[in-house]
Amino acid sequence: MVFYLILTIIITIISIALILAIIFQESKSYGLSASISGGSANSYWSGSKSKSKQGKLVRITTIAAIIFFIAAILLNVGLFTKF
Repeated sequence: MVFYLILTIIITIISIALILAIIFQESKSYGLSASISGGSANSYWSGSKSKSKQGKLVRITTIAAIIFFIAAILLNVGLFTKF
């Protein structure tokens, strides 16, 4: 029973973290006008985003999604088997 409670708390916290990380990320689409006019976002700043705030948000989103996925699978498996 404690296992379910811990996983539920983890999923809740990770869900909130995922929502916040996704909200704070910049949009990667530059709209229809940029695709028609050939506008490109390739520059020095877009190439070195791994150490920037945007790069950290992408990394946090990826890690949180992996943890969420694993916790959801464990919670689902736990519902059908006895621990």
